[in-house]
Amino acid sequence: MRLKALPLALTSLLALSGQAVAADRSGDGEAAFRTLFKELVETNTAPGVGSCTLAAQRMEARLKTAGYSDTDIHLFIPDSAPNDGGLVATLKGTGSSKKPILLLAHIDVVAAKREDWTRDPFTLFEEDGQFYGRGVADDKGQAAIFTDLFIRYKQEGYRPKRDIKLALTCGEETEGVFNGAKWLSENHKDWIDAAFAINEGAYGADDAEGRHVSFDVEAAEKVYQDFTLETDNPGGHSSRPVPENAIYDMADALKAVSAYRFPVRINDATREYFTRMADIKGGEDGAAMRAIVTNPNDAAAEARLSQDAMWQAMLRTTCVATMIEGGHAVNALPQTVKANVNCRIFPGTTVDEVKKALATAINNPKVSLTLNGAPSPATPAPPLGRDILAPIEKVVAEVYPGVPVLPTMETGASDGIYTTAAGIPTYGFYGFFEGPDEGNIHGLNEHVGVKSLMEGRRFFHKLVKLYADQ
Repeated sequence: MRLKALPLALTSLLALSGQAVAADRSGDGEAAFRTLFKELVETNTAPGVGSCTLAAQRMEARLKTAGYSDTDIHLFIPDSAPNDGGLVATLKGTGSSKKPILLLAHIDVVAAKREDWTRDPFTLFEEDGQFYGRGVADDKGQAAIFTDLFIRYKQEGYRPKRDIKLALTCGEETEGVFNGAKWLSENHKDWIDAAFAINEGAYGADDAEGRHVSFDVEAAEKVYQDFTLETDNPGGHSSRPVPENAIYDMADALKAVSAYRFPVRINDATREYFTRMADIKGGEDGAAMRAIVTNPNDAAAEARLSQDAMWQAMLRTTCVATMIEGGHAVNALPQTVKANVNCRIFPGTTVDEVKKALATAINNPKVSLTLNGAPSPATPAPPLGRDILAPIEKVVAEVYPGVPVLPTMETGASDGIYTTAAGIPTYGFYGFFEGPDEGNIHGLNEHVGVKSLMEGRRFFHKLVKLYADQ
């Protein structure tokens, strides 16, 4: 692991950054932010073909031009994956005894093919009030806002009471690669240790007409885990079938997985979500939400809410078959069948607990059940107190008047599982809004609203100061 950057044309990068900063001192820095955002989006960081290291070096150059020293920045480059580097920077506070705040963003993106997109995915386009490009919404918009925030605070001469830390990492989008957030949590927690972290997660929700519906705050997230189911059989000639069949055994096992429902659980995030959403939805849905918060064992409320795929996923651990392979010839009895079952585990539930529940549901010694990959951490849901929510509600009222704040639980997963597991409670929100298509993240022609992104920049400029001066 190398902890210093290679001399990759840093002189020219520093000069470029310096020109942008000098040209925009009179305003709020939007022109400089646009330049930074463009550079980050146009630095290809897709797995296998791009370089997070180059993106991190370019952001390092901008931070140094703004006045950050070598001692303020840790640039790390793994020897095993030289293109998967990242950085951690610190804006020193005035000496408060309170632990720092961590701003966490990943700079890697999902792969994108030019022939599939209307525009070059690694060129930033602005059209009809939208920015287009791979990563503009996930997660380079937020990474750019956070980096720009550090630059603006330095230029303003702002001295927070407590330290503010920034971590730009690689590896969030791809399984089985070097993951910077995981590595930092396990090997250099001292660099990122904080009272809490702000990460990607929930968007502000717009309706189809572009009206703001709610400002969502991810206050918990599920844990991702795959399991492999396997059945074996001596096989034989298909003209002489026997009762025992590896495919039938697997079919029975998958039906058992499909039928099993994990118990309903409620945490701070889902309690706040359903309580506040009840007022928004009203009617029978609202009544069911209030009932499930009061009594998680209310079968009628659970049945109604489970009709909605997102709500039922927020109520419990879910496991679903996603892949299957088996047999070796069309005229032979199958010898081996494998299936993948993907689980999204409710925070605080261990992988072993889920494995035991699946084994009990399947109840067949002929079906083996093993972990596919390393076990994920049993990440607890962080506490959601007024010290976290009140500043968000205050700034939302200023920047997005009249929009309700809606805590929620992410049914997917992010790098927050590693920081929360390491003892850094992590909350996820972008600060800007997306419509029903969620910016088509991971898909073709990913986009984010120009006005929305700029409002998100304004939102975080105010919010982080409130937290830093608590």
